[in-house]
Amino acid sequence: MAGPRSEARRYALLALYQWQLSAQDPAEVVRYFLDDPAWAAAVAEDLLGEPVDADADTLTPVRYNPQLFSELVRGAAEHADAIDDALRPYLDRSVTSLDPVERNILRIGAFELLYSPQLPVGVIINEAVNLAKEFGATEGHRYVNGVLDKLARQARSQASAAGER
Repeated sequence: MAGPRSEARRYALLALYQWQLSAQDPAEVVRYFLDDPAWAAAVAEDLLGEPVDADADTLTPVRYNPQLFSELVRGAAEHADAIDDALRPYLDRSVTSLDPVERNILRIGAFELLYSPQLPVGVIINEAVNLAKEFGATEGHRYVNGVLDKLARQARSQASAAGER
């Protein structure tokens, strides 16, 4: 069983997927997830391509960290252009050509790398790889790992250099 922070990332992925497909306001998507487990289950069904029980423990909002969930969705959506710019040098194709699931996994990981320097790089990358294994394409986790590892080296080395000044 995943912890509340891992579950928050999982739900953030589902919410960002919904945001991307529907163009709804990120705050509205967050509200739906926090207020309506059945709606969250419908999004999960769409993403996974299989039925999800809306009453299952994994869909009960108290099982994930709602503050982290909200921060990830709003932050990744609000900073999507800057995040995509940061990712672009490490991609082998355009951001828009990425699978929507892997694009949003990368956005979550990049958001944490760029905007949460207190989090260990290994935790961020491991969480993203786990999401890619669960929701992404067959070898998508390797791609996510490689891209985020390169971004982490660059972003964290720049942050260290800036802190030394």
